[in-house]
Amino acid sequence: MAILKIARMGHPVLRRPAETVADPTAPEVARIAADMIETMFDAVGVGLAAPQVHFGKRIVVFHVPKGRAGNPEGVPDEGDGPVGLTVLINPLIEPLDDAMEEGWEACLSVPGLTGLVPRHRRIRYRAVNPRGEPIERIAEGFHARVVQHECDHLDGILYPQRMTDMRELAYVEELRRYPPGGVERS
Repeated sequence: MAILKIARMGHPVLRRPAETVADPTAPEVARIAADMIETMFDAVGVGLAAPQVHFGKRIVVFHVPKGRAGNPEGVPDEGDGPVGLTVLINPLIEPLDDAMEEGWEACLSVPGLTGLVPRHRRIRYRAVNPRGEPIERIAEGFHARVVQHECDHLDGILYPQRMTDMRELAYVEELRRYPPGGVERS
């Protein structure tokens, strides 16, 4: 296994749609998934898409730790994990209703920044794992947000493109010091 270099916003690999994985059980797929997992944990992330590590295929890895908070205040979102380590190959997302929810997101490809992003509150996603076994889950809250965020990478979309108000894009460090509607901390 290897820790891979993470592409940052502006790199062409993050701007184009990823290709479908023809054979999810191919040894190369298992190898890249293992390297992605190692890279994600090394970077202290909860998800990573193959284009983020310069591999233009439809592969996502993620996990939702117990009590993972979806905001910089550390308040757990309803529906938070835990969800064990998961590899999705050729994932498809289906919103289950029209309910949307804004939440703070960050990204390993957009280091140091965070933004308020609207996402579907409840989704169903389908994929296969590296053994070719089907995965189908219903996700809510932070779990749904992570899957949507990572699958956006497969379509060449970064979270700032989903934001409705660019005034809600901030450096993580500044937001911790000056929380929206909160009291200044130093």
